[in-house]
Amino acid sequence: MAKRTPTPGEKIAQEIYETYKPTTVEEMQSALKSVFGPLFEAALKGELDNNLGYPKNGSTPEDSKNTRNGYSRKNLKASMGTVPIQVPRDREGTFEPQLIQKYQRDVSSIEGKVLAMYGRGMSQRDISSTIEEIYGFSISHEQIAHITDRILDEVYAWQNRPLFPFYTFLFIDCLYVPMKTDRALKQKAV
Repeated sequence: MAKRTPTPGEKIAQEIYETYKPTTVEEMQSALKSVFGPLFEAALKGELDNNLGYPKNGSTPEDSKNTRNGYSRKNLKASMGTVPIQVPRDREGTFEPQLIQKYQRDVSSIEGKVLAMYGRGMSQRDISSTIEEIYGFSISHEQIAHITDRILDEVYAWQNRPLFPFYTFLFIDCLYVPMKTDRALKQKAV
C-alpha cells in the first residue's frame, strides 16, 4: 500500500499545530489569527508588485518613478475576530488593492455569502464557480465544504427542534387618515 502524500493544507495545519501547540479553542483561534494576517499581507504585496511592474528589491523600470512607500495599518474584521495587517503603499498613491479594497474593513462577508448560497440549495462546486464569476477569485469546493460544515450541527438541531401543536398569528393593519387636532392637520393611524 502506497503512503499517502499530505496535501499542502495538511502540511500547513501540521506546521501551525507544531509551532503554536494549541490546547484550547481560544488558543487555536489565536494561532489562526496570527496566520491569517500574513496571508493577506502576502497577497497585497503581490498585488503591489503587479501594480509597480517589478518585485521587491527588483530593478525599477526606466519609465516608472513610482516606488514602494512603506505600510499602513488596518484592522480587518474576520469570522475569527479582529486581525491587524500591514497594507503596502506606493509613493504616487496609485495602488488600488483588489483583495482588500482601500476602505474595506470586513472580510467575513464572503463566508456569509457562501452560507447563503448553500442554504438556497446550491452545490459546493456551483458556489465555487459563482464566487469566481462574481468576485474574480476562486474558492475551492473543499474550502466551501469547510465553511458549510461549521453550521451543519446547527442546521440539524433547527430541523429537529420540537414544534408546538399550533401557532397563533395576529395581523394588525391600519389606515393613515388626515385628522384635525387642536391646531394642525396630522396623519393618524385608524
